[in-house]
Amino acid sequence: STFAEMGIAFLLFMVGLELDLSRLKQVGRVSVLCGLGQIAITFTFGFLLSTLLGFQQLESFYIAFILTISSTMVVIKLLSDKNELDTLHGKIALGILLVQDIVTILVLAMLTNIGSLSLSTVADPLLKGLGLVSIAIVAGVYVTPFLLRYIARSIELLFLFALSWCFVFAASSFVLGLSIGVGAFLAGLSLAAFPYNIEIIGRIKSLRDFFATIFFVSLGMQIPAHLVFLPEAIIFSLFVLLGNILIVLLIVTLLGYKKRTSFLSALYLAQISEFSLIMASEGLRLGHISYDVFSMIIFIGVTTITISSYFIIHGPEIYRRMSPVLRVIDRISKDKELEHLPKGHKNHVIVFGCKRMGYKIVRTLQKFRRDFLVVDINPDVIDSLICQTISCIYGDIGDFEILDRINLKNADAVISTVPDQKDNLFMIDEIKRVNADALIVVTSDDLDGALRLYNAGADYVMLPRMLAGDAISEFMERHMKCGDKRVLGEHMKCRKRLDQIKSEHIMRLEEIKRDELLRKYEPSFLKALEKKFDRGRDHKEY
Repeated sequence: STFAEMGIAFLLFMVGLELDLSRLKQVGRVSVLCGLGQIAITFTFGFLLSTLLGFQQLESFYIAFILTISSTMVVIKLLSDKNELDTLHGKIALGILLVQDIVTILVLAMLTNIGSLSLSTVADPLLKGLGLVSIAIVAGVYVTPFLLRYIARSIELLFLFALSWCFVFAASSFVLGLSIGVGAFLAGLSLAAFPYNIEIIGRIKSLRDFFATIFFVSLGMQIPAHLVFLPEAIIFSLFVLLGNILIVLLIVTLLGYKKRTSFLSALYLAQISEFSLIMASEGLRLGHISYDVFSMIIFIGVTTITISSYFIIHGPEIYRRMSPVLRVIDRISKDKELEHLPKGHKNHVIVFGCKRMGYKIVRTLQKFRRDFLVVDINPDVIDSLICQTISCIYGDIGDFEILDRINLKNADAVISTVPDQKDNLFMIDEIKRVNADALIVVTSDDLDGALRLYNAGADYVMLPRMLAGDAISEFMERHMKCGDKRVLGEHMKCRKRLDQIKSEHIMRLEEIKRDELLRKYEPSFLKALEKKFDRGRDHKEY
């Protein structure tokens, strides 16, 4: 039991470390409104359903709240694997999860006195929970930056500090009468904004895996062979898998987002949380729920986490199949999607993905004054392009509705810097169907994928690793042709040429980095910065 508790504590510490709040600024309003709205609606229907199925009021309270909250751990892991943490639907889902987690911490603080509610019994644990959250925020802003400035110089010291930080918050949580998992989660959250969190995650992963294995094995061992509430468990599982999706889908749509963003945000929240299991354990310990109800909750957890993992992995494919049914949602939506689409695009170039490779292509198109349009799934990138009045739209290469909106049939060329093979194959088929004459340039991570894309009809396939290998080979050829290094004069010429190449490369990298930083600012502030750079340049020339 103790090892299992440590396992969930390490899991929640890792979840907190990966939940960088700075990513969620753009969707703060929708996260709070949708998070609180979803909690209220799901809890109400969950409580009514539990009561109708014959559970006592206190048990119904536990079941309803447990069905309300979703798994931050599962969603972050799978979104990270799919590189969707920075997408709009990914940010909305994470924002909702954060709201759920904060509300859950406050509810966990009140569990001990939930049977005898009064002002004092509610206020005391509520203040303790809020106090722990406040300490985590203050420590993250004022204490840890000062400590990490010195500790981060040693990787071993950083690892020990992270463990100590986790245990300090876990112990504080235990002293306040909360689960140690709550403290561990807040400890991770307070460190998430720092650049050292990736190193900490890498170091703690082995410990997490060891204790998490024990936790999940102990969880499985607690499911009896004959579940007393099996029909009820199936009904509750369906409520989470279907009801939660419908509730979040409607709320996000009413807040103004298109059906794809709304559907994927909702689809990713169709499971119960690791906090649900902590809450069930606390309820069993306090005698608020029976062992049969506890076993039923574990069954719901295993079922919903397993099925929802499939939902997340195959989200885009599920959306394509459901899209005709979801058309009614666009009539409700107020259209808060990010885009800057001047009318009249014709004979234009469409660029999918605008990170470093894509942005360089955009700069080249600007240089030759070609009409072009950018499609990207990162809302921060689209915000930056809108500020520069560049034609762009938020969307995914695999979304057929986006392909309809960008006027594929009149495009001269389509360039994809996205290496996802399924999406590229889908895009090629769509282009060949509506515009067989368009030039198609796509990206692949491997040779087999490149050959499949050529067979599908691509005109050229970029392989970034092969291009990098060619560049290094060219560099080595230059180096080898420098002459005999035993001759001092030849050696000096060689070094001089290499130093020149190095200097040019550093200048180019600094220019790219400066350009990326400038793109993050509003146009007015960007102009002010440019003036400042110009004044500094004039002063140096003078």
